[in-house]
Amino acid sequence: MTGESDLTPLQVAIVGCGIAGLTAAIALRQHPMINVTLYEKAAELKEIGASIALGPNGLRTLQRLGLHSAIDDNVAFRGPSNIPMIYRHWKTNEVIGMDVHENVNEYLHYTARYHRAHLHQALLENVPRDIIHLKKKLVSAKANPNDGVVLEFQDETIATADILLGADGLRSGVRGAFVPDVVLKWSGWTAFRAVFDTSLAASIPNLPEDSTHWWGPDTNFFASRLGKNAFTVVGGIHSNPDDPDAAYKGVSWDQEANVKLLREKYTDWNPVVKSLVDITPSIRFFPNFSCGSSLPTWVFGSRATLIGDAAHAHGGAFATGGSLAIDDAYAFYLSITFVFPVTATQKPSPTEIQKALELYEATRKPHADRLLKTVHAAIQAKRATVAAGTFETDQELRERAAKGSNTTWLHEHDVVKAFEETLRRERLLVESSEGIPAKL
Repeated sequence: MTGESDLTPLQVAIVGCGIAGLTAAIALRQHPMINVTLYEKAAELKEIGASIALGPNGLRTLQRLGLHSAIDDNVAFRGPSNIPMIYRHWKTNEVIGMDVHENVNEYLHYTARYHRAHLHQALLENVPRDIIHLKKKLVSAKANPNDGVVLEFQDETIATADILLGADGLRSGVRGAFVPDVVLKWSGWTAFRAVFDTSLAASIPNLPEDSTHWWGPDTNFFASRLGKNAFTVVGGIHSNPDDPDAAYKGVSWDQEANVKLLREKYTDWNPVVKSLVDITPSIRFFPNFSCGSSLPTWVFGSRATLIGDAAHAHGGAFATGGSLAIDDAYAFYLSITFVFPVTATQKPSPTEIQKALELYEATRKPHADRLLKTVHAAIQAKRATVAAGTFETDQELRERAAKGSNTTWLHEHDVVKAFEETLRRERLLVESSEGIPAKL
């Protein structure tokens, strides 16, 4: 057994500097003997996209990490009713349903909405710039249980580490290195999204104070204030993805679009929605993609794994992608520190590293698979409806809205309790008061 002064740090390479990668880095850096290096293919650190919501699960996890500046009202918006979502009728504007928090008692855990760039910046402030390497597009990754991981980048540089964490999103290079046959599928939904200054919407009569989702016969419309005096609107259309001539098939994520498309789509909606689309200055396309099926495993070569959309690309359904990624990162941190506690006197063995990755997967994959199953079923149902050209009746729409989304299991999920349950299932739970790591 080596002395503490001789302990070699555990080297963790994270590919991707989005919300998932930054959260993982922040968590892992709490361990004094874990060195983190981040690799990002972009030339500069900025987050593309529009708005993002964090539910109680993601907010709770960020609070556990001490990231109060990333969850307070200086950067995030919480509606005055503390109702996470209100559903209104597309034509009459009447409230026809809502989602509610079931077991949330702390204000900072109420659903919050951000401009995505603001959340990204709040996380980035907690990560030293000297551990982030830009212009590093991954071209290959190899993992070996005994030798660690080797990463090769487009600029012909090579990096090594003990563990590789793929946090590089929907079109993950890490996932592609180990599971090259994964196919991303377009659901047929193309969103028109915009973020602008709240002052543009200030004069709209009867504008709801809370985040609102209007449901219509063939599409929806969402509007909400965000933190830092920002406002967002989201519209879009459903197309048949099997139709080679489907509208907007082939458009790119974050591609500039003509705002006339938004105004034409919602010309017959209620006055509030029509006023919102009239004051929207510009929009961008955001086509909806997801993995065709769940990955059989998230652990590769006993040294590499995935978090966020790299692990479970689900198309952003239920506005839960950000919180899922944050909880993935924290579960990974819990798993690593279980086999490599801060009191450890030696670096984890290859067997212990594999056990940590397996614990992480056992904690998160069943949860993500449940979501993907729900999303795929909804996509198939919508595809059949669009292909047939049939839409639900007004009564059916109202009945569906009255039921709400039924996603408390997602938004109020507790990743720490889930991790502890994983340990209990595997009979690895150790009395925390003893401070002794389990015998693996």
